[in-house]
Parts: sequence; C-alpha cells; structure tokens
Amino acid sequence: MKGFSTIALLLLSNSFMTLAWYGHLRFKNLPMLANLSLPAIILLSWGIAFFEYAAQIPANRIGFVDNGGPFNIWQLKVIQEVISLTVFTAFTLVFFRHETLRFNHLIGFLFLVLAVYFLFKK
Repeated sequence: MKGFSTIALLLLSNSFMTLAWYGHLRFKNLPMLANLSLPAIILLSWGIAFFEYAAQIPANRIGFVDNGGPFNIWQLKVIQEVISLTVFTAFTLVFFRHETLRFNHLIGFLFLVLAVYFLFKK
C-alpha cells in the first residue's frame, strides 16, 4: 500500500510540477493571463509549485525504506524521473500539439525504464 501511495503522490506532484514549469508557456492563450509580467508568472508558478511540494515530500517520506516504505533513495529518484517524463509527455501531447513525439524520444524513455529495472535489480 505504501508503494501505491508513493506512486500516486508522485503522479500528483509531477502534474503540478509540469504545470508550474511549462504551463506558463500557454498562459498567453488565456485572456486573463495573457498580459502577465515575468515576475507575476514566476509568482504564479511558485504558487502552483507549492502543491507539487505538498505531494512530493509526503511521497518520499512514505516511500522511503528508512520510514517503513518499500523504496531506497535511488529507487525513489528513478521512479520520480520516469513519472516526470510520463506526465510531461502526456502534458505536451495535450497542450503543445505542434510538438511531435518521435522515435528517438521513445528510445530515450526506454533507457529510463531500463534504469528503473537495473536500480531495482538485487
């Protein structure tokens, strides 16, 4: 159950992270956000990132082996990176339709999945 909770929180965290880091690139398409200054965009992104941390910190605490979770620190990091790229890919395909997912991207993702495999191998 702690493994599932960790992964669910990491998915939530990375959704907010992706929105904070890349969502502002689409704000110009929203009338009420189109004319925000860079400092205002930064503050808005920080506000969104708060929710990233509100999910990321508990995910790591729950999932960490020294706190009774199933994952060591290396595994937590690689899981987070794979989730991050998965969320980023979905976000990009939905909100940046002019960007294409190419074969070389898939090869890179495959190597990340292999990283997960090797980090979990005893």
